[in-house]
Amino acid sequence: MHSLRDLLQDAQQSGKAIGHFNISDLVLLKAVFAAARELNVPVLVGLSEGEREFVGARPIAAFVRSLREEFDYPIFLNADHTHSLAKGVEAAKAGFDSIVFDMSALPFDQNVRETKQAVEALKAINPAMLVEGEIGDIGSGSEIHDQAPDLSKGLSTPEQAQQFVESTGVDILAPAVGNMHGMLRSMVRGETKKRLDIERIAGIKRAARILLTLHGGSGTDDEDLRKAIAAGINIVHINTELRVAWRRGLEQGLAKQLDEVVPYKILPSAVDAVKQVVSSRLKLFNGERHFAQGT
Repeated sequence: MHSLRDLLQDAQQSGKAIGHFNISDLVLLKAVFAAARELNVPVLVGLSEGEREFVGARPIAAFVRSLREEFDYPIFLNADHTHSLAKGVEAAKAGFDSIVFDMSALPFDQNVRETKQAVEALKAINPAMLVEGEIGDIGSGSEIHDQAPDLSKGLSTPEQAQQFVESTGVDILAPAVGNMHGMLRSMVRGETKKRLDIERIAGIKRAARILLTLHGGSGTDDEDLRKAIAAGINIVHINTELRVAWRRGLEQGLAKQLDEVVPYKILPSAVDAVKQVVSSRLKLFNGERHFAQGT
């Protein structure tokens, strides 16, 4: 089976992106894996520090590894938004395939120093592990927000990106290009969309010459996502859209079976709701024409 690095390089050459979906229970994992297998595309599942705390780093690593081995399928595991080296080491030792070492809230120079140290420490544990660094400000929390924070002053520049990549040795870079964690209530209702700075993405790609991740992809305009991938984005993170679908699906499952107490009879509604979102995103990231033609 190809490595995650190989698949990311393949996606870059073919103008596609690998979808990254956050999970925090078996419902979300089942939905993501089913959607990816149905479309026959590689997929990343990720867990933030909070999600790992709930699920357990070693149990989820063993679960994802078992799916990969049993089905011989390219599903990979990412330690999303890791804010300490200790948590990064924990994920590396558990067997995660990649890690987002996120020190973006610190001053730039300190971010560089700590990320460089993390790359060296994590690669010593697992040389094949991909380490992602983050620069700029995209807010925090994959939640529903009433108002959008002003993130305009925290946008990443090509110069910063180049300096960061050359100084740290990261494998992947996550810049701030108009993206934002979470969604506004108006986005959940479908009234508004996030918009991306496509020229900024292209400039960062030219300067840094590295794999790029778009965090906070939920609620983003579809055409902007297509243009972002064409401009150099290789991984797109989706979390809040899945959480919204999970809740709506669960509520539907409970409403349809008011007296049911068996979890595996209630939860399929949540699996189906999340799977629909994942499928639509994977089709977009991998080129809708590809699936329309059935190839």
